[in-house]
Amino acid sequence: MKPVLIHTHFHKRRTGVTRSIENVFPFFSDEYEAYIYGNTAKGKNISFTELKKILFSKREVVVHCHRNNEIIRMLIFRALGAKFKLIATRHAESKPSNLTLKLLKSADKVVTLIKSMSDNLGIKNTIVGHGVNVSEFIPKENVSLDNIQQENIILCAGRVRKAKGQVVLLEASKILKEHKNWALVIVGKVDKPDFLSELKAIAKKHSVENQVYFIDETSDIVSYYQASKIVVVPSFSEGFSLVTAEAMSCGCSVIATKNVGVHSQLIQDKKDGYLFEAGNIAELETILQQKIRAELPLLGNEARETILKNWSAKKEAENLMEVYKS
Repeated sequence: MKPVLIHTHFHKRRTGVTRSIENVFPFFSDEYEAYIYGNTAKGKNISFTELKKILFSKREVVVHCHRNNEIIRMLIFRALGAKFKLIATRHAESKPSNLTLKLLKSADKVVTLIKSMSDNLGIKNTIVGHGVNVSEFIPKENVSLDNIQQENIILCAGRVRKAKGQVVLLEASKILKEHKNWALVIVGKVDKPDFLSELKAIAKKHSVENQVYFIDETSDIVSYYQASKIVVVPSFSEGFSLVTAEAMSCGCSVIATKNVGVHSQLIQDKKDGYLFEAGNIAELETILQQKIRAELPLLGNEARETILKNWSAKKEAENLMEVYKS
């Protein structure tokens, strides 16, 4: 009989963490009887009753948690006598709170996503970077988006907040005034309406408001990648940056901030994408201008090859299973 693997997911909405679980989940089935306990994430879900039955059985069980509330739930079961191996992933790069650190120390193994995150944590951990579902995030030609008038698209996907650097991108987007057939499309959940108003004001200041589009969070993000020639990830901080990896997997030409999240590990500058200093508007503007004018190659094919070789969900699942068995 196979050992049991349970990934927990308790969050009111879908996030990058949700997608990361869904990406790896199919690859566990050969070696584990795998389930998801919680909400929002898609997979073979189990109920509370089924979970309890498994945890208090004599089977070999691994539970992989991703948030504090999930660890706490599992520790309650452990206090009641359930026996299982507890794995916890830390998804944030910031220094953990005392509560988070205490909860992580209660796990049998702790996973981090990137080196800086690993270094900041202060306790023993294993780095396992996210992987992309390379069968879903694929290049596709002639994809168009509704209500976008321009033929060529620059995309920025993810949460719309100051830390994600959209102000820098909007300031650099003044070059679109010279390129009327290009649009900037920003897709993501807006944290604060005032920040969205600030971004719209920048677009108006540069007289490019008719070339800048704001789209709410969508489950069909693949189509946006496929329709875009260029993807910009101007973040000042990232836990990992799954957006960058997904865009590269779709064959997009990616411009991302240097030494933020996993950007500098994913991208070899000018070989499979482009890197710029976080906050440097002039540098981003120059790269965008050169790419729009075809003075720099797009490197989309090279980006896709990098993901296939080193950053697939299958590779991530294999690395996680080594943690589970260690």
